[in-house]
Amino acid sequence: MPVNSPRRAVLSTAALTLAFGALVLSESAYAAKPVGSDKGASTDQQGGGDETGIYAAARIQYSGAVAKGGSGNVASSDVNWTPPPCWYAPYLGAKDFKKKMSKDIDTSKNTPGMGGTAGSAIGEMERHYEDDYGWTDTPGYKDYNVEKDGEGMFWAGVENPDEPDYLKRKSCTDLPFWVENGEAPPPQYEEAITPEMLAALAYQHMELPDTEVTLAPEAITKVNLPTWAWLDDAAFDEVQATAAVNVPGFNIEATTTATPKSLTLDPGTEDATTIPANGECPIADGRIGEPYAKGKADETPPCGIVYGRSSNGGTFPLKASLTWEISWTGTGQGGPVGLPDGTIEAVQDITVQEAQAVNR
Repeated sequence: MPVNSPRRAVLSTAALTLAFGALVLSESAYAAKPVGSDKGASTDQQGGGDETGIYAAARIQYSGAVAKGGSGNVASSDVNWTPPPCWYAPYLGAKDFKKKMSKDIDTSKNTPGMGGTAGSAIGEMERHYEDDYGWTDTPGYKDYNVEKDGEGMFWAGVENPDEPDYLKRKSCTDLPFWVENGEAPPPQYEEAITPEMLAALAYQHMELPDTEVTLAPEAITKVNLPTWAWLDDAAFDEVQATAAVNVPGFNIEATTTATPKSLTLDPGTEDATTIPANGECPIADGRIGEPYAKGKADETPPCGIVYGRSSNGGTFPLKASLTWEISWTGTGQGGPVGLPDGTIEAVQDITVQEAQAVNR
């Protein structure tokens, strides 16, 4: 098997990646645009297969509480945490890969003006897949590995369409590589899809219930009067979303679970105090806050706000942020593993009037 020197490998890999990007990566077969589903529903994002059962592309299946048409509504409390911008996943079986890649190479070779560095790179790519031409850590293939058809798949880069950074989204540009059924991808491909990455993608697509705080008094309150705040019991159900990749010889999945943790209140004005003082109402006895009941007007609520001035005919934007604890389990994972907490925010307009008492 011909092998380049390390220096030559760097130059060759860069040129081949450039050529590969022009040939293939821009095509829709490599996109894995998440489409999600309604809550509790299931969405199949796998590519089609032929009579051999070899899939045309490995797409991610999302199920459970996932958003319809894109990212969900939960934001990570850790501003430095992001889901994967791209990854490598099973793409085509050997025969299908040969059919597609050889056609793309022939088309590019016959394109007018194709020469110089790009033309040389296309020639090297052809040798790489046809004539066992490889370089350091990257073996070549004889006739696109067709003798091993059904024993593995070529893997290729997939973009995360919900990644806003263009360069990050386009960073998985290594040439397609072969992986035997039941074996892990070569270690140099650190972005190869894993259960942990699927958990992060499930997190990104998770749809959580809106945070709507019940208040007493409702919508209109009084200066210096404690306003009680609480969440309905329905807000405390666990929410789960699952992401999976299932193709011949490769099946992994991860389930991400969100559990309500605490409620943080921001009164919308500096002339107010929160109860507790830090504005964070924890879960107690399976609920956040306590519903107001007749006769409790003189009591201090476990969760609430006291406004110190009126809103002068307008309103204050009360922001309620519900924090969810996020964990996941996946293929080969023994127990729940933590991810950054998630938050859901909602704003309610509150009118505060000058009065010392109110009938409830």
